[in-house]
Amino acid sequence: MALVPYEEGAGWGARQLHSPSATYRFASHTIRLKQDWRRLGVAAVVWDAAVVLCAYLEMGGIDLRDRSVIELGAGTGLLGIVATLLDILLYRLGAHVTITDRAAALEFLESNVQANLPSELRPRAVVKELTWGKDLGNFPPGAFDFILGADIVYLEETFAELLQTLEYLCSEQTVILLSCRIRYERDHKFLKMLRGRFSVYEVHYDSSKDVHIYKAQRGSRKDDF
Repeated sequence: MALVPYEEGAGWGARQLHSPSATYRFASHTIRLKQDWRRLGVAAVVWDAAVVLCAYLEMGGIDLRDRSVIELGAGTGLLGIVATLLDILLYRLGAHVTITDRAAALEFLESNVQANLPSELRPRAVVKELTWGKDLGNFPPGAFDFILGADIVYLEETFAELLQTLEYLCSEQTVILLSCRIRYERDHKFLKMLRGRFSVYEVHYDSSKDVHIYKAQRGSRKDDF
């Protein structure tokens, strides 16, 4: 979503962020991603929240069989790539994965997606522009079974548009999975705003990376995975 950089410093793992590439192993595939902090800032590096959510999906508790999945603020594309690969590896039914970000990041995002999906899987993953609160008419309302977001909660001025987008994309059955660090008071503010519109539960915490995963749904029902 965002193309503005955080303040640089050792606390942000500067060496990793400024590396031109990052490599991961998920869904029995080696995923090699380009990074470009200098040109695109936070949209072009892999954050721990994405890695943790990928690992959570890989544990197999999320049923992606023949489901429609959308990722918000995809950045490097790691999460959307893994969701596509996992669906084929586990189920071979072919979920449709829509991987989104703002226009300035799309060419970079598309290059990573194309480089890391086998040719036969590329039609299952669509890269598409989505600026929260502005491009919603290009998407069918309430049409997604899962909405994924990794480390997309950090700019307070985007919170209202992000919530508007989530509400638009959600049906009563849609499951939202958001992974994030809780760094600042504004992060707690977003969770409070989210709880005002959805039922929200913490479903996983990675203490080694200090990353939380929250599940959100309309209504008051607490479903077990």
